[in-house]
Amino acid sequence: MQKYSILDLSPVPEGSTTADALQSTLDLARHAEALGYHRFWLAEHHNMPGIASAATSVVIGHVAASTSRIRLGAGGIMLPNHTPLMIAEQFGTLATLYPNRIDLGVGRAPGTDMQTARALRRNMDAGDNFPQDVVELINYFDDAALDATVQAIPGTGTRVPVWILGSSLYGAQLAAYLGLPYAFASHFAPAALEAAAETYRQTFQPSRFLDTPYFMMAAGVFAADTAEEAEFVKSSQLQAFANLRLGRPGKLPRPVRDVEAVVPAPYLASAREALSVSATGTPDTVRDELRALVDRYQPDEMIVTSMIHDPTARKHSFTLAAEALRNLCASPALA
Repeated sequence: MQKYSILDLSPVPEGSTTADALQSTLDLARHAEALGYHRFWLAEHHNMPGIASAATSVVIGHVAASTSRIRLGAGGIMLPNHTPLMIAEQFGTLATLYPNRIDLGVGRAPGTDMQTARALRRNMDAGDNFPQDVVELINYFDDAALDATVQAIPGTGTRVPVWILGSSLYGAQLAAYLGLPYAFASHFAPAALEAAAETYRQTFQPSRFLDTPYFMMAAGVFAADTAEEAEFVKSSQLQAFANLRLGRPGKLPRPVRDVEAVVPAPYLASAREALSVSATGTPDTVRDELRALVDRYQPDEMIVTSMIHDPTARKHSFTLAAEALRNLCASPALA
């Protein structure tokens, strides 16, 4: 493994506001930079009371203005919600303001429910234009052709790195075909992780972007000074997953000591399965569980994430995780 990074969903905890959540995101990004994390990515979600990063490019710009080295980007932008030109202009502007620091991960899902997708003016026809949209987007970041009638300004010539994101084999196949880096959403959809990684690596076609495949996997991390405290802080995300499946999304719930008492058993089992690619516990346990994931899936990079109610506990969790991840990158067998 070469690098380690953070995916932040800008969670809005119960008892706080979106303004609080965005300030916590900024604080966490500064903290991540000091800890040596390579990237800090934000994700596009809509109509979700517990997530404050809907205007993803705006939040990225806010964070970029208050950091100096860490790479920033989208993990990701849900491209079917937008025209490629608009995204090229947004991220071209970011890359112009903050050179060599901006990444653009793109996904195929709407990042919301279908009613909200319609409100976003998303194209709702049955056709899948995602591959063509990705190619169009990449072309806007290239030098403009002499006969180009439409350009992304800013954007042209910025060569913003484009990643394909996915939770199934579709994204793996597309990333391999286009020769792009690939990130798998194993932090909430682990079922196809092994097959997607294998498909991507075996079918990868070298391109002007990459000579060899570059695979990033996502993992949850819930680290604390004691095992009991780690399970306590993790209970917020378990509740949030269950609430989403129960059709009652809301702000990130307060943690509880006995999560079995507040979440129906079938929904708790489903949430635990969704979060199964994760490391939970003391620093030693988190180190061992992260090492097991790296040994099994051999990612080039790991991006870690967690929805923890208390911002201070969240920063502490990422502090403990950083030491473990730093050691994994330094290990000759895994570098």
